[in-house]
Amino acid sequence: MSLWDIARRHRRLLALGVAVGLLGTAASLAQPLVISDLIDAAGGGRPLAPVIALVAALFCADAALAALEAYLVGRAGENTVFVIRRTLTARLLRATLSGYGRFDPGDVFTRMVADTALARIAITQSLSQITTNAFMVVGGIVLMAWIDLPLLLLTLLCLGAAAAVSLLLARRVRIAAAANREDTSGFGAGLQRALGALTTVKASRAEERETERIAGLARDAHRSGVRVGAYSALLTPAMNVGTQVALTAVIGWGMTRVASGHLSTADLTAFMMYLFYLISPLVTLFMAIGQFQQGRAAVDRLTELGRIEQEEDPRRGGERGERGERGERQRTDRNSRTAQHADRDVPAVAFRGVTFGYGTEPVLHDVTFSVPARGLTALVGPSGAGKTTVLQLIERFHRPDAGTVRVAGADVSTLSLDTLRGTVGYVEQEHALLSGTVRENLCYAAPDAGEEAIALALDRAGLTEVVSALPDGLDTELGDRGAGLSGGQSQRLAIARTLLQQPSVVLLDEASAHLDGETEQALRRAVAELAQQCAVVTISHRMSSVIDADRIILLEGGRVRAVGVHDVLMAEDPLYRRLAGAHPTDGGDAVIGTGTGIVEAAR
Repeated sequence: MSLWDIARRHRRLLALGVAVGLLGTAASLAQPLVISDLIDAAGGGRPLAPVIALVAALFCADAALAALEAYLVGRAGENTVFVIRRTLTARLLRATLSGYGRFDPGDVFTRMVADTALARIAITQSLSQITTNAFMVVGGIVLMAWIDLPLLLLTLLCLGAAAAVSLLLARRVRIAAAANREDTSGFGAGLQRALGALTTVKASRAEERETERIAGLARDAHRSGVRVGAYSALLTPAMNVGTQVALTAVIGWGMTRVASGHLSTADLTAFMMYLFYLISPLVTLFMAIGQFQQGRAAVDRLTELGRIEQEEDPRRGGERGERGERGERQRTDRNSRTAQHADRDVPAVAFRGVTFGYGTEPVLHDVTFSVPARGLTALVGPSGAGKTTVLQLIERFHRPDAGTVRVAGADVSTLSLDTLRGTVGYVEQEHALLSGTVRENLCYAAPDAGEEAIALALDRAGLTEVVSALPDGLDTELGDRGAGLSGGQSQRLAIARTLLQQPSVVLLDEASAHLDGETEQALRRAVAELAQQCAVVTISHRMSSVIDADRIILLEGGRVRAVGVHDVLMAEDPLYRRLAGAHPTDGGDAVIGTGTGIVEAAR
C-alpha cells in the first residue's frame, strides 16, 4: 500500500487549492507594480482613485483567495488522513498474527495517531506551500529582473548563501525527525508496557524502576526532539540574515542608482516591495521543505505499517466478474451449510500430516488426529507441546507448513474467513473484553442475537444472576478489558459470547482457568450439554475438565503421543499418569501437571 497513491485520490481537491493559491500569489505579485504606477500617477498629476481602487481590489482578492486556499488544502489534508487511518485500520485488523507480532503495540498506536498527522502536513499542506511560495519567489525574481537586473544579481548573491544553508538544514531536519519518530514510538511502547501491567508493577514495588526506565525513553525522545527543534529553528534566522543583508545592499546601491538617474524612485520602491514580499515566502518555503522532510519520515513509517502481511481470504481475493462472484457465493453457501449442519459421520475437525513452526522453530510435526462432530475432546500435554497452536490452526490464525486442517470435511484454506470463524467459536486463554456495555461484549460475535438467545447464553455460562445484579443490567458500562467484572465473571462473559455465536465447533483454551469451583462445575455442565449438540475441543489444567472427555489427545514435543479416554490413558501411558498426578478413581479436582508436568497452552 502506498500513501502517495491514497493522496492521489484527493489530488483534484488539492490541485484546486493550489490553483487558488497561485491566483492569490499572482494578485500579490501585481501589487508592487500597481503601487509603482500609483507613485508615477501622483508625480504626474494623474487621477489616483482608479489606481487606489485597483490596489484595494488586489488586497481583497489576495486575502479571499488565501482563505479559500487554506480551506481547500485543509480539507484535502483531512480527507487524506481519514482514508489513511481507515485503510491502515482495516489492514491491521486483517493482518496475520505473525505479521502484527513484528510491531510493538505502542509503536503501532504512535504511527496511527501521531505519524498520520505529520503525513497529512507533508502530503497536502507542505506540498501546497512549497508550490505557491516557490511560484511567489520565482515570479518575484522575474519581475525584479524586469525592473533592474543589476540589483537582482546583488540580491541573489546575498540570498543564495542563505538558501544553501537552509537546504542543508532541511536535510538535517529530516534525519533528526526520523530518529525522533523512532524514539517517540519507543517511549509510547514502554509506557503502554508498564500501564498494561500496572497491578504487577505495584505488587512488585517496581514503580521507581519503571519510572526511571520510561524516563530514559522519554529522555531519548527529548534529545532527538530538541535536535529537530534546533535545526528547524535555524531555518528562519538563516533566511532572515540573507534577506536583511540583501535589503541593506539594495537600499544602498539602489539609492545610488536613483541619484545617478539609472533607476526611478517608483521602480526602486517596487523593487524593494518585491524584496519584502520575498522574505515571507522564502522563509515559508524552506520551513515547508523542513516540514515535508519530517512528514516523509512519518510517511515511510506508515508505508511500512501498510505492508503488514494480510490474511488470505478466498472470498475477498481479487477482482472477479459477476459469474465468478455468483459461483463464489454458491461455494461459500455450500461450505456454510456443510460447516453448520455437519453429518455425524464427518469429523468436526481433522488434522492430516500437519507440520507447523514459528519462523525456524518447529512446533508441530506430522500431526494427525480427528475430532468427532459431537462430544468433548481434550488436548493435554506438557508445556510447549503445541496445544494452543492446534486451536489457532483450526481458526486459521496461521497456515500449516505442510498437511491440511479440515472443518466439517472442508479444507479451512478454501473456506472464507467469515464462514470458518462463524462455524468455529474460540474462547482464548486470556479473554479479551472490550470497553463498552455488557450487551455489546456479549453480542460482539452475534450482533443480531435476540433476547431469548442472549438469556440462554447467560444461563449456560452461569451469568444470569451476575448480570441481574449489575446497576444497569446488560447495559452496564465496562472499562478496558472488562473492568467492572471479576476475572471469573469476565471469563464467563467471554464464554457466553462464544455460546451466543452458536458455532458447530467450540474451542476452549483454558476457559475455566479463572473460575471458582462452583462456577467451574456449572460450566462443566454447560459444556457437557453443549457437547451433545456440537464438537467441543478444550485445553484445561483441571482434571475435572478432562476426566469425562469423550476423547483425549495427548501431545508431546509437537506430536500426537496417544489418543484415548482417561481410564485407558492412565493405565497405558506413563506421561499421562505423570501429568494427571492422581489416581483415576480419585474423581477430584486434581490439576493436570502437578509434579513434573504442567499443562499450559503453548504459544
